[in-house]
This record gives sequence, C-alpha cells and structure tokens, in this order.
Amino acid sequence: MASVPNLAASFDPATSPDLVKRAELSEIDASTKVPALFFLGSAVLWLLVGTAFALISSFKLHTPNYFGDIEWLTFGRTRTAHLNAVIYGWSVNAAFAVAFWLMARLSRSVLRHSGLLMIAGAFWNIGVTIGIIGILTGDSTSIEWLEMPPYATPLLFVAYALIGAWALITFRFGKSGHIYVSQWYLLAALFWFPWLYSIAQIMLILEPARGTVQALVNWWFAHNVLGLWFTPIGLAAVYYFLPKVLGKPIHSYYLSILGFWSLALFYNWAGVHHLIGGPVPAWVLSAGIAASFMMAIPVIVTGINHHMTMVGSFSALKYSPTLRFIVFGAVSYTITSLIGSLMADRQVNEVVHFTHFTVAHAHQGMYAFFTMVMFGSIYYILPRILLKEWPSAMLISVHFWTVAVGITVYVVGLSIGGIKQGLEMNNADIPFLSTTAASVVTNTIPYLLSRSLSGVLMTIGHMAFAVNISWMLLRPRAPQATTPTLFQNPPEMEVAR
Repeated sequence: MASVPNLAASFDPATSPDLVKRAELSEIDASTKVPALFFLGSAVLWLLVGTAFALISSFKLHTPNYFGDIEWLTFGRTRTAHLNAVIYGWSVNAAFAVAFWLMARLSRSVLRHSGLLMIAGAFWNIGVTIGIIGILTGDSTSIEWLEMPPYATPLLFVAYALIGAWALITFRFGKSGHIYVSQWYLLAALFWFPWLYSIAQIMLILEPARGTVQALVNWWFAHNVLGLWFTPIGLAAVYYFLPKVLGKPIHSYYLSILGFWSLALFYNWAGVHHLIGGPVPAWVLSAGIAASFMMAIPVIVTGINHHMTMVGSFSALKYSPTLRFIVFGAVSYTITSLIGSLMADRQVNEVVHFTHFTVAHAHQGMYAFFTMVMFGSIYYILPRILLKEWPSAMLISVHFWTVAVGITVYVVGLSIGGIKQGLEMNNADIPFLSTTAASVVTNTIPYLLSRSLSGVLMTIGHMAFAVNISWMLLRPRAPQATTPTLFQNPPEMEVAR
C-alpha cells in the first residue's frame, strides 16, 4: 500500500528524491505567499458580502416587503450589488490569486516585486468598494455587468494594468522549457479581459454608441467576460490540478490545444444569440448563432480530455477535497456550455428568453463551474504557501455538499420554472395585463422559494469555508509532520498532494 506523503516531507529538500526541484518549488511558493494571501483574503470577504446581498435580493422576489422600508436595500440595488461583489470582488480576486500561483509554478519563476502587486490589489479592491457603495447609493449605470459608476473604474484600470504586467514578467523570467496548456489559457485571459473591459467602457460609458449598437456591445462584453476571462482561468486550473492530484498526465496535449484555439475562435461571437428577436441585423444574429453551435467543438473536446484523464481514477473522489470541487466544476462546464449552445436555437430561445432559465444558466457557468473550480484550487494552494494543513476535513465536507446541493437545486429549480414561465408567456390566449397573465408571475413563486432555499445552503457552505480559512491562518504550525487533509485514508492508493 502506497502511503500518502506528509506535508513537511513534501517541502523538505533533504527528504525529497529531487532536491533541486523541491527547493525551487518551495522558493516559488514563498514568493507568492503574501500577494496570494491578500487576494484570497479579499476574495473570501467579497464572497461573504455578495452572499448577504444575494440572500436579501432572493427573498425579495417572493416576499417584496422584506427590508422594504430601507431605500438602499431595494431589489434593484441589492441584486446589482450582489452581482458586482461576486464578479469583481470574489471572482476576480480569486482568479488573480490562482492565476499568479499557477503561472509562477508552471514558469518555474519566483514572483518578483510583489510589493507593487500588493499595491495593485489594494487599488482594485478600493475601486470595487467605491463601486459597490455607488450602486447602493443609486449611482448605478444600469448597464448589466458594468453597473459600477464611472468614478470607480479608473482605479480598476490602473490596478489591472499593474497586475497584468506582473503576470507577463513572471512568465518572461520563467525557466521552464515547455509552455503548458494552462499557461496558454492564463496568458490569453490576461490579455482578453482588459481588451473587453476597455472597449465596453469606451462604447457604453465614456462615448456611448447609439441605438442597437449599445445592446450588441453590452452582450458582447457580458458574455465574453465569462467566456474569455473566467472560463480560461477556470480551465487552466482544471488542466493543472486534475493531473496533479491524480499523479498522471492529461489524456491528450493535442486535444487541449484544439480546445484552446477553437474557444478563442468561436466564443467571441457567441453572446449575440441573446438578442434573438431584437432589432439587430440578421447577419449578426446568424453569425452569433453559428458561433454558439460551433462552441460545441471546444466543449466536447475539453470534456473528453478531462473524462479520459479521470478514467480509472474516479475512486480518488472519495479522498481528495480538491478533486471533488475540480471535477464538479469541470462537469458543470461541459453541461452549461452545451446548454448555452442549445439556447442559440431560435425555437428554444423563444421559450427561455426573458425567463428565470437564463438566470439559472448564468449561475451554472459562474458558480457551478468557475467558483467550484476556484474553491478546489484554494484547497490545494493554501497548504503549500502556509506550510500547514487544513484544520477540519469536516468543514470541507460541509462546504462541498452544501454548495454542490445548493447550486444544483438552484439551477434545476429555476430551469424548470423558467421553461414553464416561457411556455405560459408564449400562450396567445393570455391577454396582456389580465388576471391570467398575472398568474404567470405567481406561478414562479415555488421556484423562487427553491432559489432562496439553495441560497441558504450555499451561505452555510461559504461560512464553513471562511471559518476553515480563518482557523487555518490563526492556528500555529505544527512542529511535527502532518498528513494531507483527506476525507478518508485511501486503502490502496496514493492521492497526490
């Protein structure tokens, strides 16, 4: 029976079979410690803030009088504050931390000038804070995914410029003779995001385009932030941690490259299908629909690559916390992306557009895929930069099951409710503003209640996650060797940590 190596041994060059490599990894992890902890700490704080606003806005959907006498807690403000806190607070901070750690590890390069990186992180979080406060005080731009007031965005631009530069510096001074697929995704994401954000800010905020072009730019930005920023970073993490935890190479390097280039080629056009039925040139919609269906290529290729890597190793899911979150996220990526392609079909779009189905779809991408992958990545990274293990496997288990069940209930409930809602709205026998038409809204209440229930479950998971991180940071390092935090002790296999 292969024994699981203890944590101390994995970092002690004197006990490692590869002295130089272990010493090098230890130095790299040490260089990323302070900025990674800053970004991860900021991410967790924003996750809790976003969760609080999410619960309030969810309860308001079926109980409108909930906090009804507090102006800054109206639905329009809390829902928008939740979206921006989760996107620009939790998700971007977590993405930065994971991306830097991965880039340093894969490039075999220490993180240089981390002090300036910390300054950039401070600017980013100050900008997000100002933006959220602006939203709550009524200064929202009302442009989806760009709701932060204009006076908050300059800080975000400066912060990202510094952060992107330091990622390129880390890659530039790398010692690795091979460029891994995860690095392809990371570098592409770090280039795509400022391109998307700057063009959207110019064409929608600084010098607004007119008419239909505004809707096109808005959906181009909103859709591509998920597909060309969060998705590449999520896939980079999956491609790194999946083989790393299993202790075997990815199934096919060539399939991974095919998946990358087909994603880069097709996704840029895919968001336009959300404007089916709108006053948009027919050729633009047709191109968007075609690109959405072509997105099946990178999705299926990536899904096959991940699945074939897992073949013969599914039993490892019983032991590794990181693997559970990563696999859940990888499977969710495949499902939500194929659903996204299906939504580009005109007949399907007629039913699900303007319904709760699209809300479920967005959460499946941002939470079931990206956020779950970030959770799994954090469970792997923190022990290596702190040189101590997680204090409670039970809290990790509570975290996984509450968020996994919660997001599943959320997506399934709102998807069913959204389809039913769409079919009822398309019923020509329902006169506009009639009592029967009002029942279309009231019929969604059971599904909105399931949404709130799932929100409570995910809140419990987030609290368990935050408690475990706080406990880990505050507890002293054990003088004796410790073993990796696993759900069970593997009887006849080694789970690489």
